Amino acid sequence: MPDATSFGLFVTAAIILAITPGPGFLYVLTRSLKGGRGEGLASSFGTAVGGFTHVIAAALGLSAILATSSVVFALVKYVGAVYLIYLGIRTLMSKNDIALEQNVASSTTYKAFRQGIITEILNPKTALFFLAFIPQFINPQGNIILQFVILGSISIAMNTSADISVAMLAGTIGQWMRSHRQFRRKQRLFTGWSLIGLGTYVALADDKR
Repeated sequence: MPDATSFGLFVTAAIILAITPGPGFLYVLTRSLKGGRGEGLASSFGTAVGGFTHVIAAALGLSAILATSSVVFALVKYVGAVYLIYLGIRTLMSKNDIALEQNVASSTTYKAFRQGIITEILNPKTALFFLAFIPQFINPQGNIILQFVILGSISIAMNTSADISVAMLAGTIGQWMRSHRQFRRKQRLFTGWSLIGLGTYVALADDKR
């Protein structure tokens, strides 16, 4: 498992990412505003299941990579670090306005849950993010699959907790996000620089594990 420093960095980064409005966050918010708390909660659990599917797939793939070559594993970590920096730069350059999805129709709770799973599974950005983010905290000397599943589960649990909060407070959050442009700008800058800092740290830090 990662050492205490790496694990602390992982938890900090995961919390920052969980509370940052992204596609999943906005999807749950839209579902909740149009279909009520039931649909919002169902969507939250659906995206969690879809995200965990990506975690398992990435864990198996990463384990196969390590079995092939430790050099390739290191390359994956560096590519992942560059991707995190890219995400940070893109976040800094993005517009301040947050637009809720307009094409999400209200449906049954089960359909919202199922669509949440499908939406997350078919989102290639989720797979890319897990492959870029989690390997930075993996100890290659330990059980790769187990570490990936544990860290991935922690990340998904934090994201789902944030999504559940959104579902429960959708009306208040939606109105607040629309009216506080200055806060959204500061949050965007904080998230962008955090991603750049994380990517830079893991790219330059010596791997002493």
